[in-house]
Amino acid sequence: MKKSNNPRPRVGFHAPIKGGLHEALIVAKDTGCDTVQIFSRNPRGWMAKPLTESDIATFRKTRRLTKIRPVLVHCNYLVNLAAADELMLEKSRASFREEVERAILLGVDYLVVHPGSARGSCEAEGITTCSASLNAACRGLEMGKLRILLENTAGQGECIGHRFEHLREIMDACPTLKLGVCFDTAHAFTAGYDIREDDGLQALIQKIESTVKTKNVRAIHFNDSRAVYNSRVDRHWHIGQGHIGEDALRRVAQHPRLAHAAFILETPYDDPRADLQNLNMLKSFVSS
Repeated sequence: MKKSNNPRPRVGFHAPIKGGLHEALIVAKDTGCDTVQIFSRNPRGWMAKPLTESDIATFRKTRRLTKIRPVLVHCNYLVNLAAADELMLEKSRASFREEVERAILLGVDYLVVHPGSARGSCEAEGITTCSASLNAACRGLEMGKLRILLENTAGQGECIGHRFEHLREIMDACPTLKLGVCFDTAHAFTAGYDIREDDGLQALIQKIESTVKTKNVRAIHFNDSRAVYNSRVDRHWHIGQGHIGEDALRRVAQHPRLAHAAFILETPYDDPRADLQNLNMLKSFVSS
């Protein structure tokens, strides 16, 4: 692969919000990150503590001081925008609208969401329901600079979004939202996109270009996979220690068609030293 003249990609990780949302920005800055991803609330509960004016002001001020960009918020784990169950769908749409409102208040750049699970219906219906959910949840909101990013999935649990064609259909059905994409390396690998060799990566890049367009890939969740190829299992792992491998992930980090995106690590937090090791590896990939 020829070396690109593009600027070095911005790199960061999913930072904890213990101590306040603004603390995640400080941690990112102190560890040499350019970008960061956070939750804006408890990711495993329906109820969210409202953001105060002080919370918002402190976060925005810290963002200006740290100059971290882009800042991503990941939607909570309970939201299922493709749910067949009416009660779950209603709760998911309300929770996602709240996520959008919080992201707008904080002034972040991107909100990342999984398309959801079609369990109880079928893939096509799940895609239609997800599209309707996005349109309904955002209706009447002034989005400003905020852009929602659809994340490709591993396909576990009847999740839609494991093919980039699914994401394209959803984007086409939500033209006013100008949706973007968050490309997860581990999810793509276990969904059946074999990126272990260069020709496989090139085939995936071509697939992305022909469906959602590489220019719309605004973020990359940069993870190795503890699960094997085409297993449809979602298990992130440390860079170079999983089934994708160091060489393959280096090629992803250095691909010129992806240099504009924010590279975000979502590797396990079982050992903080491992997190720094993952970050240093990613930095070495994009600087070499």
